[in-house]
Amino acid sequence: MIRLPKVSTALCAGALLVPVLSPRAPGSDPEPISLVSSATARATTEKLRVDYETGTVDSGVEALTTTHATAPDASGVAQPAHGGSYAVQHKVTLGDPEYESDGAPRSESATDLLASGRFVVGDVQRYEFSVLLKDWQPYAPGDSESGDIVFQGKYAGGNVPAFYLMTKRNEVAFRSPHLNRQSTVVADLRPYVNTWMNFRVDARWTTDETGYFRVSVRLPGRSAHQPVVSYENVRTYRPGNPADHGYLKWGLYHPSQSIENGDVPTRIVQHDDIRVFDLS
Repeated sequence: MIRLPKVSTALCAGALLVPVLSPRAPGSDPEPISLVSSATARATTEKLRVDYETGTVDSGVEALTTTHATAPDASGVAQPAHGGSYAVQHKVTLGDPEYESDGAPRSESATDLLASGRFVVGDVQRYEFSVLLKDWQPYAPGDSESGDIVFQGKYAGGNVPAFYLMTKRNEVAFRSPHLNRQSTVVADLRPYVNTWMNFRVDARWTTDETGYFRVSVRLPGRSAHQPVVSYENVRTYRPGNPADHGYLKWGLYHPSQSIENGDVPTRIVQHDDIRVFDLS
């Protein structure tokens, strides 16, 4: 459901966290994490909360876009949830057109039509969300190495994402396509299958070299988010086609995957407690 904006303060303990970098996979970003932590205590204004406590796939949020896939179970509510009673669940089965949306194997929710879920040049925002990989089949040597995208910051106008989080092999990775940079944020996801992982992405949206992406993770058993990767002094808003705004998408997207390539036929993911904060 959507709630009125409110002011909160991040836990002061977050300012004491020491950045921890997960082991890098081949091809991941080699640069060290900035000591500027996204968990640093600061005042934040909540713009949007999607917590699914209405028990509906749109969480009672007017104009929240739900999946365009036509399969009855491509999207639905699930129990138990991360913090409350309900979460959203997305499912994709490769090779079945009922699990395709806009011509690709995916099932996602999106904030494109929500002013509170958009970003524009000059915004400084925080995105928090929880993810559960339902009965996730792990990667084994020789399997397809295609990634499964579970959260995106996407430009409007048919552009590639500005950033996304994906599962790839047995890790969770953060990637910015236009920066051509990718980093591991969870080195081994297998211990966390069927449990809730919590992610935070801070972004300063710029068309010059003053922007940043800062990613933090709170895994089961942890009391606070820990910073894991930071791209500093970069241009973060760079759509290939004209786009006057960006927006968020969460669910499952399988780019370049197919049964013929040996990809896992069916994947299921759950999301809960999606929140957008203004850090300006």
